[in-house]
Amino acid sequence: MAPTAVESSSVPTSVPSKGQSTTPKQVDTSIFPDGIKTSGQHPPLYDQLAPYSAFPQTITGPTVWAADDYASHSERWTHVFSDAEIQELSTAADNFTAKGLPLTGINPSNFPLPNLSASLKAMRNELLNGKGFILYKGFPVEKWGSHKCAIAYMGLGTYIGYPVSQNGRGHILGHVKDLGEDSTQIDKVRIYRTNARQFFHADDADVVGLLCIARAQEGGESDVACIHDVWNILQQEHPDVAELLTQPVWYFDRKGEVSQGEEPYIRTAVFYLETPEEGKEQRVYCKWDPYYVRSLTRFSDKGEIPPLSKEQVHALETLEAVCSRVKLHMILEVGDIQFVTNSHILHARTAYRDYAPESGMPRRHLMRLWLATPTSEGGWRLPFHDADEKKRGGIQVDDTPPVARLDAD
Repeated sequence: MAPTAVESSSVPTSVPSKGQSTTPKQVDTSIFPDGIKTSGQHPPLYDQLAPYSAFPQTITGPTVWAADDYASHSERWTHVFSDAEIQELSTAADNFTAKGLPLTGINPSNFPLPNLSASLKAMRNELLNGKGFILYKGFPVEKWGSHKCAIAYMGLGTYIGYPVSQNGRGHILGHVKDLGEDSTQIDKVRIYRTNARQFFHADDADVVGLLCIARAQEGGESDVACIHDVWNILQQEHPDVAELLTQPVWYFDRKGEVSQGEEPYIRTAVFYLETPEEGKEQRVYCKWDPYYVRSLTRFSDKGEIPPLSKEQVHALETLEAVCSRVKLHMILEVGDIQFVTNSHILHARTAYRDYAPESGMPRRHLMRLWLATPTSEGGWRLPFHDADEKKRGGIQVDDTPPVARLDAD
């Protein structure tokens, strides 16, 4: 269930070639301290994609919820850390520091939480198989400082999944912060490095975590939408859109974060069914980010891929509109940690404005984790070749080593 320490200097793993092969390859633990390499972005296994006719007309069960279920009942999705829980995290972080281990190799074996682990296991199940989100409150950001916060936050995260690289530079501890980059250059710029609005999307990992280090002066607020509620609405009101979103006719930009020999984009669907397994339902999974779909004109203008059709533009606009209609709004305060699944939740944020430099106030800053949950450890059965790799998904460029920096760069 949990990542384990690796003692040998190299371990075999399944590393893809051209997005499809699972030929074992040795991983150098001097580069990847826990012996596991992020799998990276790859096309789906097209022969495992279900036709629209196989999708349910209506989704029911614990993964379906409406904003009205929670808007006035924050106690149903919020957990305030107790003094004992904070002390346990503090002790684990101090002991990890004393061992002198690399932060990129943190895992439950070297970050033990004997009391918290049971509640984290229950929370993980709720993320993967229930409503799909939770907000923790009371993480002592100002008292602990960036280094101890990073250790405790990452250690906590490893009880949910394996940290994967979030960009081509190997960041397994990411930083959502405005670095002054031009948000209109969507073919080059990752929007999390700007202060622009982020439309409803899912990240390239099973679970995303956000720890609020500093708030903006204005904006930067969070929304989550239940994709299974969205699916039901699409089936009722826009079945043509629902059908189009199940077809592998959507191209997603990789924005240059590509290993040698790989395509600069991926053709895939937006909605999938889980792969079949006897005795288990096939749940509807969503993989979406409109910025990555709209940024491909440099390829479509040259005729390499088809441009977005009128029907596709209508579909992506409809998807955003329905998500906005059913969203649950929340504001992350300093010391809040939000965990969101990327299987059946889409999340968004409003545009924001930081305090002026002369104010002496810090810029908005969130520490981000992308966490992988392989199929054998309770993760969703995805139609991708790396479904059972420990660090499935994420963004991996060649053998770029993982790094865990304490601020954005």
